[in-house]
Amino acid sequence: MFLRKLALAFGFFACIVATSPARADAPTPDQVVQTIADDLGKAVEGHQAELKNDHDKLIKLIDGLLLPHFDIDYASILVLGKYARTATPEQRARFAKAFYESIAHRYAEGLLNYTRGRVHVLPSKGELSDKRTIARTQVVLDDGKTINVDYAFRKTQDGQWKAYDVIIEGISYVTNYRNQVGAEIQKSNLDALITRLETQGDKVLEAMDKEQKGG
Repeated sequence: MFLRKLALAFGFFACIVATSPARADAPTPDQVVQTIADDLGKAVEGHQAELKNDHDKLIKLIDGLLLPHFDIDYASILVLGKYARTATPEQRARFAKAFYESIAHRYAEGLLNYTRGRVHVLPSKGELSDKRTIARTQVVLDDGKTINVDYAFRKTQDGQWKAYDVIIEGISYVTNYRNQVGAEIQKSNLDALITRLETQGDKVLEAMDKEQKGG
């Protein structure tokens, strides 16, 4: 469980930063993922103890490096699924912010165990089209085993490649949270879920995970 949590932490935050300014020589998705792996290692290595003892600083580090490049709105619409169609713009904005912050707090400490060299970017197979593609990687765990972590990218109208999903061992984080969020909304309503995320943060995600697993 711990090793998978580390992989999910890297996977999610790599998904967050997988964008780059639009320009003629914009890197390919697999190049972006490799750069992310290197930059995260540089940011964390040698600072684990300091960041572990200062959670606010860890979150600020994540926000500073990643948040400016994350398409929160698009990812949150995917997670909301059918409920995004009936949500108001204000509800979508509140959900996007609260969901991101909850995810960041839940998985931030997993990044403290990440070191450079754990991620191997695999050769591109050119899936889908020039508008959507998959960047495939393998993450090396502490025991030497590897797990597959893939990133789904889409190209925006201004030519940027943006990651919108991370798939770990075939399990999509978007699909997983869409199912959990949908179940929570059915039990109450979207406003109630948003309020819980805003006030309880990652504890809501933990509770949803346990409920999904029957725990």
